[in-house]
Amino acid sequence: MGDKSEKVPFSRKRRTTISGGSSLKTNGKKSGCVESNDDNNTTTHTIINKTHVEKTTQQLVTGKPTKEKGRPEALHDKLRCHRLQESLLSSASGYSNYRGILNWCVVMLVLSNARLFLENLIKYGILVDPIQVVSLFLKDPYSWPALCLILVSNLFILVALYIEKRLSVGFVSERVGFLLHFFNLSMILCFPVAVVLLVSSMTPVGGVFALAVYTILFLKLYSYKDVNKWCREIRQAKARTLARSQSFPMSHKANGDAVQAHVTYPGNLKHRDLYYFIFAPTLCYELNFPRSPRIRKRFLLRRLFEMLFFIQLLVGLIQQWMVPTIQNSMKPFQDMNYSRIIERLLKLAVPNHLIWLIFFYWFFHSSMNFVAELMQFGDREFYRDWWNSETVTYFWQNWNIPVHKWCIRHFYKPILKRGTSKWAAQTAVFLASAFFHEYLVSVPLKMFRPWAFMGMMSQIPLAWFVGRFLRGNYGNAAVWISLIIGQPIAVLMYVHDYYILNYEETPAAGMA
Repeated sequence: MGDKSEKVPFSRKRRTTISGGSSLKTNGKKSGCVESNDDNNTTTHTIINKTHVEKTTQQLVTGKPTKEKGRPEALHDKLRCHRLQESLLSSASGYSNYRGILNWCVVMLVLSNARLFLENLIKYGILVDPIQVVSLFLKDPYSWPALCLILVSNLFILVALYIEKRLSVGFVSERVGFLLHFFNLSMILCFPVAVVLLVSSMTPVGGVFALAVYTILFLKLYSYKDVNKWCREIRQAKARTLARSQSFPMSHKANGDAVQAHVTYPGNLKHRDLYYFIFAPTLCYELNFPRSPRIRKRFLLRRLFEMLFFIQLLVGLIQQWMVPTIQNSMKPFQDMNYSRIIERLLKLAVPNHLIWLIFFYWFFHSSMNFVAELMQFGDREFYRDWWNSETVTYFWQNWNIPVHKWCIRHFYKPILKRGTSKWAAQTAVFLASAFFHEYLVSVPLKMFRPWAFMGMMSQIPLAWFVGRFLRGNYGNAAVWISLIIGQPIAVLMYVHDYYILNYEETPAAGMA
């Protein structure tokens, strides 16, 4: 025992209470137990040292103290308060939570516009007048030319359906059908122009509304013509007769769910099918539209409330904010005072842009979702994230999805199939868009100025410049600047010319 104690003078022996005869076995193997205890102590010291190194390494990497520290480590931590790191606003930091700055921008925007609104009230008083809104649509309460013009549009719808029925049974050839459709579509664009220009009781606002309805009808019937033509081509290629069926009705119910009947050509050539497409929030025709299973009443009421609220807000902002600013801009234009013109332009940019944003939400979200929910129209992609646009092209592709889909399907791709280059096809799309912008402005105002046309065509060089030289946030800023500044320029130009033609007294008239 003395030798054994010399071998391991610092070993601590555990006193174990063992019942029965197992104590004899333990005493008989005492030497082995001492050697095993020595090995365990060595292993324990190794694990402790390894754990200490890992905790020290973790502390150096993370800069955070570990939970269990000795006194030397705590003293060592007091000597260090810095570590390798980037500032939060540096791009290398990877920090992206700017919610507080966004809230600050919103607060500053609200406060600045509240000051402008208060200043406007102090200077002009309350200018909101609902009766004046009615006068914008009607000059004579007994004459409703815009509404009558819209009702007449049903004639062109029925003509298009009649032509397609004759084509489906082979009563007229494809060439004759093309000529008939061409005449019908041409009349859709020309007839309202003649009415607006010749009827003196037609107001500019009523003319814009009527021409917008006819423009939408033109695009819809053009798509209706193309899709039915493609169906006839498919039928001829398959060389078989397709069964007629009802148009899109809820035919029967299975297990409590409405089952939609599948429509095939020429079973779609019915009044109900065509008028569903006319009122649906889309410009591209299909034989079988995606349908929602039911009408959500709460969703419908929310959209209706938004429509009523935002239309009143738009009218109030236009009367209270925009109209006085535009009226005060006429004198600088007449005097050609460029500094004052720029000042008025920037002053008009804020309310004009705010009204444009509210109009976008009112039309593309509230109104179109209301109509889609009411008609159980399933495709609700009316816009995409245009506010993140880093190029002008991306903005025009995503802010108005119904028009973009129509342009791609019925204009851009057919031009490419004829061997035209992509650049020429894109230019043609902008040219068509510029025509319709000018069509909707110049005709109701009864004056022909190229400002809207030039504004749209200027998007082509702007798109090239932004796409080539500006990237990321710079490109997005350029898109926003073009939206904020470009629209007020066109507004001021048209208002100035309209004011000169209709309200400024000529010297000859003054002498008379």
